[in-house]
Amino acid sequence: MSIAKGVQKEPMVREYFGTDGIRGRVGKMPITPDFVMRLGHAAGLVLAHEAHLPGTDRPAVLIGKDTRVSGYMLEAALEAGFSAAGVDVCLVGPLPTPGIAYLTRALRLQAGVVISASHNVYSDNGIKFFSSDGTKLSDAVEQAIEATIAAGEGSPITCASPISMGRARRIDDAAGRYIEFCKSSFPNTFDLRGLKIAVDCAHGAAYQVAPDVFHELGAEVISIGVQPDGTNINADCGATSPSALKTAVVEHGADLGIAFDGDGDRVVMSDFAGHVYDGDQLLYIIAKGQLNVNGVVGSQMSNMALEKALGRLGIPLARAEVGDRYVLELLREYGWKHGGEPSGHLICLEKHSTGDGIIAALQVLKTLRETNSTLHDFSSELTLYPQRLRSIKTGSGFTWRDNTRIKQCISECERQLAGNGRVLIRPSGTEPVLRVMVEGRDASLVDRLATELVVVVSEENDKAFANNSH
Repeated sequence: MSIAKGVQKEPMVREYFGTDGIRGRVGKMPITPDFVMRLGHAAGLVLAHEAHLPGTDRPAVLIGKDTRVSGYMLEAALEAGFSAAGVDVCLVGPLPTPGIAYLTRALRLQAGVVISASHNVYSDNGIKFFSSDGTKLSDAVEQAIEATIAAGEGSPITCASPISMGRARRIDDAAGRYIEFCKSSFPNTFDLRGLKIAVDCAHGAAYQVAPDVFHELGAEVISIGVQPDGTNINADCGATSPSALKTAVVEHGADLGIAFDGDGDRVVMSDFAGHVYDGDQLLYIIAKGQLNVNGVVGSQMSNMALEKALGRLGIPLARAEVGDRYVLELLREYGWKHGGEPSGHLICLEKHSTGDGIIAALQVLKTLRETNSTLHDFSSELTLYPQRLRSIKTGSGFTWRDNTRIKQCISECERQLAGNGRVLIRPSGTEPVLRVMVEGRDASLVDRLATELVVVVSEENDKAFANNSH
């Protein structure tokens, strides 16, 4: 069966927004109190114009955050900016990113805002937005926000009249609402009784909700990564550092483990022996366990073995640009329901409008319960190819796509892989680096080709940079 392929597009150039909102080091542009207040003001003006509901006095937005200490400062700055723009603010405190998406839609608000840098270290932070329907903002709306910021540069923020200024209120039952929403994605005919599950919340936004979800569905839960102090988010724990999960599973004799990242939209899992299953493997389990799956959307980084394994099930794989927003765009274009990335961003559109680590984990558990199987047994037909990923810092204006030597090296690598592997070079959406990836069945060949390609790209970059400096 032919495998569908997504069309690779050039990333849209924006000054502040990257592939997942605005992100950076706290205290440096753009993650400063002054800029974030201007961002809130500009977003308030744009979103009020785009999505103000008829019959309401003022538009309203929801603001949530993860557990970083800088979240307090940025929350206050955003609140001030929205209020000055005449937008009401609902505050929920720490809550997973997909929880903000859900509540934005459930409360009929104009937008949701998440203060988080996801899997990054605590000294970073970021801002990302959801539209009124619980999906990431379109490129056009993000560009409109940037244009509004640019138009106001050098001038004081204009305030709505006192009677029209936005007001703030706190939603005290936000966590409980989201817990019930997650539980509703699991069939009423099944429960998790008899399972011992280790749950690692990365000292992040899921710490108050994820353990309760699995416990209330009947599992015995061993909770780790649930003592945030403002600085320990993602620190040697969570989906990006699953060694803590593996240790907990083995030490406590758990049946399996589940780990989330700092904002709760990524998930990886572990079996009883401590073997970790990434997003590709979990996506395979979810798709294999569904009926009438028309297709699955992965990303440029999705393992070739996933593509081949799905193909054996008669399920095509389309590849989107890296970033869950682009996976979602392609799902909508094709009318499919399931997609994700190796990092653990998994989307189940029949359950939620965006990627959700808790809900994705529940869909895996549903499949295992229905088939009375295990992570290992149900995914045994998928053996991931070795994959090597390197990052190369690049000079400004490096036209690597047109470089003859790089193109020749890619062609030679592909010739040696002989259809049993892939070569990918792509620019990062968040920093000035090129990601160089080689994958294939033969680990030693993949290592050698990745090293050779990195050398060529690095030399050509240095040469281009040296020429530009003269």
